[in-house]
Amino acid sequence: MPLHEFHGGLVLAGHKAESTGRGLQACALPALLRVSLLQHAGTPAGACVAAGDTVAAGQRIGIAQGELSADVHSPCAGRVVAVEAHALARFPGLEAGHVVIEPGAALSPQALPAMDWQASDPAALRERIRAAGVVGLGGAGFPTAGKLSVARDLLVLNGAECEPWIACDDALLREHADEVVLGGRLMARVVGAGRVLLAIEDTMPEALAAARAAAAAAGDGLVEVVAVPTIYPEGGERQLIQVLTGLEVPRGGLPRDIGVIVQNVATARAAWRAVALGEPLSARVVTVTGRGVARPGNFIVPIGTSVAHLVEQAGGYTDSAARLLLGGPMMGQALPHDDFPIGKQDNCVLVLSADECGERAPEMPCIRCGDCASACPAQLLPQQLLWHVRADNAARAQDQGLFDCIECGCCDLACPSHIPLTQAFRRAKFEIRVRAVETERALAARDRHDARKLRHERESAELAQRHEARRAGTAGADAVAAALERARVKRAPGHDTDASP
Repeated sequence: MPLHEFHGGLVLAGHKAESTGRGLQACALPALLRVSLLQHAGTPAGACVAAGDTVAAGQRIGIAQGELSADVHSPCAGRVVAVEAHALARFPGLEAGHVVIEPGAALSPQALPAMDWQASDPAALRERIRAAGVVGLGGAGFPTAGKLSVARDLLVLNGAECEPWIACDDALLREHADEVVLGGRLMARVVGAGRVLLAIEDTMPEALAAARAAAAAAGDGLVEVVAVPTIYPEGGERQLIQVLTGLEVPRGGLPRDIGVIVQNVATARAAWRAVALGEPLSARVVTVTGRGVARPGNFIVPIGTSVAHLVEQAGGYTDSAARLLLGGPMMGQALPHDDFPIGKQDNCVLVLSADECGERAPEMPCIRCGDCASACPAQLLPQQLLWHVRADNAARAQDQGLFDCIECGCCDLACPSHIPLTQAFRRAKFEIRVRAVETERALAARDRHDARKLRHERESAELAQRHEARRAGTAGADAVAAALERARVKRAPGHDTDASP
């Protein structure tokens, strides 16, 4: 099929081969699992277990709180040691509730009943995906059932794993392309899509071959495997849609506005296993790589496993280990230590050597070369955005498309003055969101104050009316009593009715 191009982007060294040579490996259970109740885009799930409880593998331990929240399940049988707050790797300085589980209790797994995805009602399939806690495994973490609630014409399965070092989708497709294709067909049925495009980078030949064989075995021609150029950040939702269809998602809009839905290949497999096998999402494939680990590889990791334990599974740190990242080198989060648990959204643990990190050159003044704008895949003007951000002009920054920035880091690499543009934009978006929350809280407090004031005024008015009615009632009673007394006196013996008063 003919392909299109998106604006900007960079060609980067892939470093995929470092971790794909050993196939998928099982990660052994650690001594403790720390399962976060916030592994999705919305509010944290509410814990439905307590310290001392015994849980089975697959048992629900967190209940979704709202549309953007998702259920959380235990990866193994064990005993709940605690339900406590713990720091979040993705949001430095913030905490969320975690269920701490000690593996070992001999309980039968709690699987959901298997369903026939070809015969079941689409609404029932969507409900099963929700009940299994399936969220987007590409990083965003949006609950999959919510994304499947709107009818679409085209389903795109995203296997364009464009960020360097990350190879979990490549490894998954090599060994489980059949389940990815089945998941794509399942989700197409749920949303009514008549076409499925499975996009895989052209530098992933083994994954492409496995996917094409799986699509051909399906026999219905619904799923088409497409090799796309390896250009970062082509794995971005909007960029991939443009490459495959030539269509652009409108600014401020969503893919559904143009009849498209994009799902990660690992999400498709998780959805199929949730329906066909009744398996809740409690493990995922994670790449552990970089010159700072002894044996890079791709591991099937129980959710809640610590980064430290996962690195041990990869042979431990080497002497050259210098920097620890959760995610890739472009969009990953630098970690201060390795005592963070793996969540549903985490696809890579990257340990870089000092040579790979290098020393950041000092920031110099902008020379207005325009290289940042040329590299920006969102077609923004980073130079102007930076002016507004540093002037604390949030309104102008938002008008210039601040929230259209996907934080890919292309502008940073392109800038000859070494200005940390992405960092500035990320901080500005965070501050705007914090201000919005504070404003919302202040408005809510004002509304509560106004409502309280109105209630007090109403109660005071009602009290005054009751007092007035009571006074009026008392006055009326006195008049009646006086009239009765006069009548009694007139009827008394010896009273002269003709006498003058």
